[in-house]
Amino acid sequence: MLGYNGSDLGMMLDGIRIVDLTSVIFGPYATQMLADMGADVIKVEPPTGDVSRYLGRARNENTNGSTHLTVNRGKKSIVLDLKNNDDKQVMRDLIATADIFIHNVRGKAIEKLGFDYQAAKSIKPDIIYVHCTGFGQNGPYRDLQAYDDVIQAATGTASLAPRVDGNPRPRYMPSLIADKVAGLYGAQAMLAALVHKLRTGEGQHVEVPMFESFTNFMLEDHLRDAALIPPIGPIGYPRQLDPGRQPFPTADGYISIVPYTDETMTKLLALLGAPEILAMPEFSTALMRYKNATALYTHIARLTPFKTTAEWMDILISNNLPAMPVRDLADIFDDPHLIETGFFEERDHPTEGKYRQMTPPIRFGADPARVLGMAPSLGEHGDDIREELNPS
Repeated sequence: MLGYNGSDLGMMLDGIRIVDLTSVIFGPYATQMLADMGADVIKVEPPTGDVSRYLGRARNENTNGSTHLTVNRGKKSIVLDLKNNDDKQVMRDLIATADIFIHNVRGKAIEKLGFDYQAAKSIKPDIIYVHCTGFGQNGPYRDLQAYDDVIQAATGTASLAPRVDGNPRPRYMPSLIADKVAGLYGAQAMLAALVHKLRTGEGQHVEVPMFESFTNFMLEDHLRDAALIPPIGPIGYPRQLDPGRQPFPTADGYISIVPYTDETMTKLLALLGAPEILAMPEFSTALMRYKNATALYTHIARLTPFKTTAEWMDILISNNLPAMPVRDLADIFDDPHLIETGFFEERDHPTEGKYRQMTPPIRFGADPARVLGMAPSLGEHGDDIREELNPS
């Protein structure tokens, strides 16, 4: 579908069609970002629907769960049973109209279904074929299943909390962070492949492995001194693993204060009314303060409870020190900045009623008033898509 001159386009990716055979969060999050930019994303689902439809509660006991409303917004839905020959033909017809075909089916299974890269390329020679895998297909883990917890374990992420608090039990980060990070890499990969296709007219096979993507993400800071051969220090970013570098208690809650430079640290100690701490031998120079940061944080934590969070915020912000109150997750809707910027919007879904939508964080000057689509009901667009592919 590429090749237009763009003169009559509205949203950034108008005219781009993505056939999306992904499920859960990784792939759907990647395609949701492109749907937000105007791509025509056709979500191909089995008769029971994608798993993401059942993440979170649903009104009326239907298949439009709360997570589905977010991660699949702006897409069309068609139900295809790819073990059925007629539905396989519909899938072939869809791929013939697409710029991108993306899926997260394991290699052997997609080949058995008849939709591996060579098969897709024979249908659409310039197809961008994006395979979202658990592990790189050139390594011994190629056929293993991957979920967020598995990837957090495999990348060493579950070992980070014990390094901070001394509790030896490995723990997962309480977020689908590996899925979402891999989704970001997937969106990046699709956009880069589209640029290449616009320049050359060529499609290509693109692999986005979750394990390698998340390893890359986590080691951007934690590779640290192990980047050198031989290593000149342990793996792990010390500042991130410092047990003292935690939110500080106040008279009525907690506050995040980040004295990132030595200048801001000395200013903070003055504002805390304890400049004499700098006279202690272990804190007497910038180097000593850096080496003994954990002990310094302990001193700060003894001083912050003498004022409320609001009092500290007034003092710190007026003195140009980075700080924010620590809020409960459920209080995010009351954030004055997000309210002012319109980050959350209330909308009316045709079947689910009122719901809360997050607006995309990236704003494009060429597309300032994006109108976001809503999440589809299961198979909602099937008849229209079939009619388009085979008009009577």
